Amino acid sequence: MINGKLIKVCGMREAQNIREVEQLGVDMIGFIFYHKSPRCVSEMPQYMPTKAKRIGVFVNETKEMIQTMADRFDLEYIQLHGKESPSYCRSLQLKGLHLIKAFSISNEKDVLAAQAYEGYCDYYLFDTKSQQHGGSGNQFDWNLLKSYTGETPFLLSGGINLYSIKALKEFTAPKLIGFDLNSRFELAPGKKDIKRLESFLQQI
Repeated sequence: MINGKLIKVCGMREAQNIREVEQLGVDMIGFIFYHKSPRCVSEMPQYMPTKAKRIGVFVNETKEMIQTMADRFDLEYIQLHGKESPSYCRSLQLKGLHLIKAFSISNEKDVLAAQAYEGYCDYYLFDTKSQQHGGSGNQFDWNLLKSYTGETPFLLSGGINLYSIKALKEFTAPKLIGFDLNSRFELAPGKKDIKRLESFLQQI
């Protein structure tokens, strides 16, 4: 944790880049298994995290495929970024998988949708609503999260960058557990800018 917050860096593919990000002391590194994403992992990187937890990101995927990837990549959390139902989450939970459920936010109703998943996920992730299921680089109105009254801790995502630091320090929510960093810290899709990430971590 950095200053009491979990830091997750998502959308990684290259072995040396993964190693360098892990050495920064981040808590979680995300691997995207959604074929329409420019950051999709098609084969096992030659280096996988040994200290940071491995997160697999899926969109409306079959339970069988998720289980296969969880076993192959030794994933510690499954992040669901599609229209997966509470019962779907529960069935994965019963298989012993740890879950992060992402919610695309553009209004208060989107936040309230998380209520149906209470008890079925370890964490929620609140991201900006977009056509591509995340990674848009855009930020939503964090004030909408004032309507969140659930017990499940959440990660804040969506367009976070170096210029977000002041606002992040001022933003408070009882269940905010950490930040999810992705497209605003990239040199190219799937390749993270180590210097930019390091600067963020030092300032946050």
